[in-house]
Amino acid sequence: MDISLIICSYNRAHNLDACFQHLLAQKNSADITWELILVDNNSTDNTRALVEKYANESTLNIRYSFEAQQGLSYARNHGIAQAEGTWVAFIDDDIRVCDVWLKTLHDTFLQYDCDAVGGRIHIESPQSLPAWISPDMYGFLGHQDFGEQPHQMDGYSEFPFGGNMAVHRRVFDKIGVFDTQLGRRGEGSKSEELFKGEETDFFHRLADSGGNFRYHPKILVLHKILPYQLEKKFFLSLHKNAGILKVQQDTRHHQRTFMGIPLFVYPQYLRSIGHYARKSLCHGRNGAFRQRMNIAYFSGMIQTYRSTIRQP
Repeated sequence: MDISLIICSYNRAHNLDACFQHLLAQKNSADITWELILVDNNSTDNTRALVEKYANESTLNIRYSFEAQQGLSYARNHGIAQAEGTWVAFIDDDIRVCDVWLKTLHDTFLQYDCDAVGGRIHIESPQSLPAWISPDMYGFLGHQDFGEQPHQMDGYSEFPFGGNMAVHRRVFDKIGVFDTQLGRRGEGSKSEELFKGEETDFFHRLADSGGNFRYHPKILVLHKILPYQLEKKFFLSLHKNAGILKVQQDTRHHQRTFMGIPLFVYPQYLRSIGHYARKSLCHGRNGAFRQRMNIAYFSGMIQTYRSTIRQP
């Protein structure tokens, strides 16, 4: 088996038809052996019935598998254990792949014998986004584009995003799988579910081990943006949770603190408030929203330092 494609889904059967139809439309892939594993992460909708319909009525080589432990990292690791391919790819259920996605992914691995491959993730309809979402915020909606030319990535400043990533099977033997303490849980529509970091952790570990990363612009997918992702609270929750996660991963003992918070955090927090105030005066609250996100990040840090008892 050349490629195992893993899609993890939780109560998003409404996304799967379009996702599967684009996979069925792949060009120049007749010589590629591949399978699709749909990992149902404890859904209560008709996910299983839809997958079985495609398995029985279409040419898609699809398998249904169930993972009861809630969490994207658990679901991905479950899919990895089920996969039979030399290369293991991942997309999300709200992704639509381009028609040469499979062929280009296969050929990139074959040409470079690399450890990881990534491509472009474009927002499906950027013109429909609210005006307060500026292009520099697209990355928080999963957007990724490293340019028009194929090239090697370093695994630190450039590495694949979860909506469009693939690795050689040998990588899991070398560095392990995804950290189940990190990553989204549930649909990602609630604040407590919006934790990320598992992909960054995984690919940084791979880079630390000397992994070889490749990027190809023709490995292109479109990301369907869901309504809850167009609300300001989604962006604020992402950043607050990023601050919480930063502190949870901080194992240092800080000697200079006030109310349990390291002193270096205070000026950063106050500067973020100042930047937001100045930008609001000039451009309004919508124009300053990016700075408000920074305030949420430091608020998450402060909240978590205060609630964490650190021993010397």
